[in-house]
Amino acid sequence: MSQSNDTVSKILIVAVTLSIVFSVIVSGAAVTLRPAQERNEALSTRSNMLAAAGIIEADASNDRVAETFDRFDVLLVEMGTGETVSPEQAKAKSVESYDQRRASRDPDISRGLENDPAGINRQAMYRKAFVLKDNGSVERVVLPIHGYGLWSTMYGFLALEGDANTVAGLRFYEHGETPGLGAKIQSPDWVAKWKGKKIYEPGNWQTPNFRLIKGGVGENTEGREHKVDALSGATLTSRGVESTINFWLGERGYAPFLAKVRNGEI
Repeated sequence: MSQSNDTVSKILIVAVTLSIVFSVIVSGAAVTLRPAQERNEALSTRSNMLAAAGIIEADASNDRVAETFDRFDVLLVEMGTGETVSPEQAKAKSVESYDQRRASRDPDISRGLENDPAGINRQAMYRKAFVLKDNGSVERVVLPIHGYGLWSTMYGFLALEGDANTVAGLRFYEHGETPGLGAKIQSPDWVAKWKGKKIYEPGNWQTPNFRLIKGGVGENTEGREHKVDALSGATLTSRGVESTINFWLGERGYAPFLAKVRNGEI
């Protein structure tokens, strides 16, 4: 009986020891790999932003991405006022390290949304804006956007020309929409239809009225410059995209900041 107990004890000791050893190994690997993961995530974000701006291809080399990204000013913008703020105000060490998703969960720097057309629940009070200038004049403004579709939150970038109204490009890079239907938000053919569209009607710079039209936009469609084809068979995804655009470029989003761009204040 004593020998049996000794055997069980030894087995337990070995099992516990192995568990501790493997836990240390896994934890160490996670710590070691985290910097590389963060670099890859940053590179992916930059690549998608630049692709939305129409400046580089999505499969550009890492060096090309870094070189082109460095031409942009990265700003932290207060939603609803358009004021640029310091990283410290946004509880961040730097503009680059500011995490918008994490910020939206921090009650000190986010707000809950009762009127929530984009389906995001909470809005970070500060958001990034990427601004490209040429000889002092704004050439591109790229804005991170996100909103709920049919099945998932869709994350992307909307790029505007220097007039802060004309669409230069759109790129959704993360979503869980239906393959072959809502997932067509990533279709190059559909995305190409956005280029040249206008977000705002002149004189109404706080409230965009952009629409995705079921059945498509034709040559004779009234207000066609503010409309793009809805996705066939993906009504709720299309509505989600429409609501996302109108929310983030509205008065609770980037509209006040874009007004400053048009006024030459940025």
